[in-house]
Amino acid sequence: MMKVIKWLDNILRRVEEVILSLAILVITVMVAGNAVSRNFFGNSWAFAEEISQLALFMATFMGISYVARKGRHISMSALFDTVPFGFRKALALLIPLTTGIILLGLAYFSWGYVQSVIDSGRVTSALRLPYYIMIIWAPIGFVLGALQFFRNFWVNVRNKDVYLAAERKDYDDDTDVENPPSI
Repeated sequence: MMKVIKWLDNILRRVEEVILSLAILVITVMVAGNAVSRNFFGNSWAFAEEISQLALFMATFMGISYVARKGRHISMSALFDTVPFGFRKALALLIPLTTGIILLGLAYFSWGYVQSVIDSGRVTSALRLPYYIMIIWAPIGFVLGALQFFRNFWVNVRNKDVYLAAERKDYDDDTDVENPPSI
């Protein structure tokens, strides 16, 4: 069973990396291409803003899961870094568990919003795409992020050391864990 979970996790990691990379490239091409077109040819691309917005939504919400996986999310480490090991371990359990629960709540509410947009039939102005294609990334990202934070919680439950993420041990000079612990 663990091999299947690790295999699925590897696939998810690769999908996240591809989506994030493509989204950043698309944003770059759309913004730069539109600026060149507008300044040199006097024509702006009507679709550039919508495509850029879609790519931005994808990068933002898929990024939640990716940074949680890598332990690269924004954190307020001043307290965390100065407390004794036992309290740091307790925080390493409480923070990802709480964050995962909050992300599931956000996924629930964002899914409700997606449903209301689907029901309204709203479309984008230039490409006439259903608008839910833009915002569907929110609940997807929140759920995947919650799974990563729950994974981070579980890694801290199963291991004596403190892990900032399943792939990043605390006080490891910002390097990834060479042999990540079992999920």
